[in-house]
This record gives sequence, structure tokens and C-alpha cells, in this order.
Amino acid sequence: MTEQALEILRQGLDRLGLTYPPDAVERLALYGDRLLEKNQVMNLTAITDPCEVARLHFLDSASLLPSKTLHGRKVIDVGTGGGFPGLVLKILDPSIQLTLLDSLGKRIDWLQEVCEELGLHDVVCLKGRAEETARQKTHREQYDVAVSRALASMPMLAELCIPYVKPGGLFLAMKSNKTDEEIEAAEPIIQTLGGDKPFVMDYQVPGTDIWHRIVTVAKPRPTPKAYPRKWTKIKESKI
Repeated sequence: MTEQALEILRQGLDRLGLTYPPDAVERLALYGDRLLEKNQVMNLTAITDPCEVARLHFLDSASLLPSKTLHGRKVIDVGTGGGFPGLVLKILDPSIQLTLLDSLGKRIDWLQEVCEELGLHDVVCLKGRAEETARQKTHREQYDVAVSRALASMPMLAELCIPYVKPGGLFLAMKSNKTDEEIEAAEPIIQTLGGDKPFVMDYQVPGTDIWHRIVTVAKPRPTPKAYPRKWTKIKESKI
């Protein structure tokens, strides 16, 4: 990444008030380089300017960290794609026990290579469909926190992610700030899945005029065994 992109990263992380390892910016730079290299042959991101990668991928993902709800927690990033937000979170807070889940094997293979190059040997890179993997005993209600970034509308996202969260844990969805209606539509679904009423916090992406939001769902109750449903059912109708 360019020196300008690195300075954007440093300034943005300082604005977020984060404490992070001395080599974190260097690791993020290497991650960014590998992302843009691989993006030439694989669809990982529509953002190809290093400065915008720094702002709209790295600093946006890092905006989950100031609350410290992820520190030391077992976290699954559902539908991680190019590794957002999970891999950024792990680089900045190595105490996170991270699993990256994606349905595309080529993406998972690449993420595994990147994790090895970054020295993040404890990250689990897992290929699987979210609605199927959530039914496996080794993953169902086994995580303190499930995170996801712009994967689907909130009602669908809730059904795909909440089953991973153990009772007492959290689901964190990163959304645009124009999602009031879909969040309201998701409330009955979230309750059915064992979650409480969502808490919405808007934030400004450091170094930009862009506002996004974190939707936090606490999960006090287990998810009924019927959920998540098969993908065709999830697409066809609400719960």
C-alpha cells in the first residue's frame, strides 16, 4: 500500500482511540497489498484504490473495536468475502479467537494463505454455506459473537448469523445508515431466533463523511432447532 494509505490508517486508528500491536499497520499494509493483487484474478472487492481500501475496508471494519466487546472472545465472521471485518479485527486485536466463514472455496484458500503469511496461525478459515454450517454441532451456538458486514438484508442476516451465537452472546451486523425499515422488519425474526430488540449505533468512518451503523443483538435464549431454514425457504419467506 502507498505511504499515503498507511498514514490514513494510522490517523484513523488514532481517531478510533485504539490500542493495537506495533506491527498491526505493517500487517494491514501487507494484507491490503495481497487483496489488491488477488483482486485482479478474483472478485474480492470493488474498491481498488489503496487509500479507499484503508478507509472503507480497514477503518470501517476497525470501528467494531472501540466498544471492546470482541476482546478475548470467540468470534465467527459470517460471509467474510475478502476477510472483512474479521481479519482486520484479528490483526488489531490478536486476543480474538477468529473463524472466517465463506461459501467460496477459492476465497477461503486465499484467506488461509494470507493468514499464514501474516503469522495468524490460529485463525480458522472455513468453507461452508452459512445456513448449513449453523446446523453442525461444532458450530451451532459455539461462538461468543457472530459478525457480518453488508452480507444481506437484516431479516435474512439474522437467520443466517444468530444460530451461531451461544446464549449470552452477541450478533453484530455492520450496515449502512439507511436501514431503519429492514431493522424494524427483522425484530420479530430476531425474537424468534432467541435475540432481544436490536440496539443501533451510528458511526462516522474515520477520514470520511460516510456514516454507517452497528446493529447489536443480544441473545439471551437458544435458537429453536428449526432454524436456520434451508436457503430456498429463507429466500422465499420471512419467519
